[in-house]
Amino acid sequence: MVIPIHDDNPVRRVPIVTYVLIALNFLVFFTEPVVSHIGGSQTVVQVCQQQAYFDKYAAIPRELTTGHQLRFVPDGEVGHDTRGNVGCVETRPSYKKAPYVSVLFSMFLHGGWLHILGNMLFLWVFGNNVEDRMGRLKFLLFYIFCGYVAAYGFAFGSPDATTSLVGASGAIAGVLGAYLVIFPRARVTTLIPLAIVLIPLRLPAWAVLGGWFLLQWVYSSGAAVASGAGVAYLAHVYGFIAGLVIALLARRALSQGTSVTAVA
Repeated sequence: MVIPIHDDNPVRRVPIVTYVLIALNFLVFFTEPVVSHIGGSQTVVQVCQQQAYFDKYAAIPRELTTGHQLRFVPDGEVGHDTRGNVGCVETRPSYKKAPYVSVLFSMFLHGGWLHILGNMLFLWVFGNNVEDRMGRLKFLLFYIFCGYVAAYGFAFGSPDATTSLVGASGAIAGVLGAYLVIFPRARVTTLIPLAIVLIPLRLPAWAVLGGWFLLQWVYSSGAAVASGAGVAYLAHVYGFIAGLVIALLARRALSQGTSVTAVA
């Protein structure tokens, strides 16, 4: 795992959209049930409340591929089966859900502090420069589009999955793909884990982002979503490719910017 913390790549204007996206992600995060039990083990009640919240607002692969919401979802209550096992009660949903809209909601939902901090760090480091080259409105549309490609790409890869997809990482992966095309030689200060120590190194963006994508590709070739609080690596792959392809198609226009990059 690599942790980028800074890039030597100044921008020409304030990246307002990037800042607003980060602010919105944190704002939505603080409204989630997950915030109330961070820092300790979850109770069954808290797990059921969190599942009910995510099932209501987040994208679910089976819903995306069928166009219909699940017939039975957790309602936030705890129950027991005939054998006395404790679990979340599932009932018919009391709400109407548009699966294609849930993809947009999913981009602002996160499952914990590490989840949101990691995503926002990547967006903070790389989003400003991509926004600078694309322009604010185009960057926003690009970001949302990559998020949709990531979610639907994963859904059609696992059409029967009922695990909620949450997080901005699919859209941010698109930003990373575009950054790789536009600023391949920009120097990125990155923390590299060595035993129990994090070593800071200044590496070219092609090495940092190329290595990141390779890891996502390798992980996605195994389990698309790990058990429990898994990671949708396949969504990262689709988001990254979408961003990379769009940047390649618009490379001439994007290369006309005047941002200065540190050359290797």
